[in-house]
Amino acid sequence: MSDQEKTSVLQGFKAFLMRGNVVDLAVAVVIGAAFTNIVNAVVKGVINPLVGAFGTQNLDSYSSCLKAPCEGTGDDATGVTIMWGSVLGATLQFVITAAVVYFLMVLPMAKYLARVEARRKAKESTQEVIEITELEVLKEIRDTLVAQRGQGGGQGPGER
Repeated sequence: MSDQEKTSVLQGFKAFLMRGNVVDLAVAVVIGAAFTNIVNAVVKGVINPLVGAFGTQNLDSYSSCLKAPCEGTGDDATGVTIMWGSVLGATLQFVITAAVVYFLMVLPMAKYLARVEARRKAKESTQEVIEITELEVLKEIRDTLVAQRGQGGGQGPGER
């Protein structure tokens, strides 16, 4: 690869990185990772104890034996064990994450954007009313001048 091609590729890569949506995506990934820690803490600190009131606090321990004997763990396990508790825990975590994102981020942002749009439309309609009103006033002035000119016997502005 020649020096000119390398420079062109590097400039293209730099332009790609400096686009706004790439930077926004990077910020979203970092914030998402931090947000995941918060959700995990809520699930482990609040949801699991609430579930623990009805059963075990660790959802991963819920399982069913599909083919007996289900004994042991890891490589020493025998039988076929379905670990549905971990699926339930992951599902709860997903639902909680989705709910928090929706109610704390998406819904407020949608309401804010709707208010901004309503203000913009109200401003546009006010501007249209003002423009229409000015146009009507100018038409009335024109009609009045035409009527006055008609009453004056058709004399021009400099003739008396």
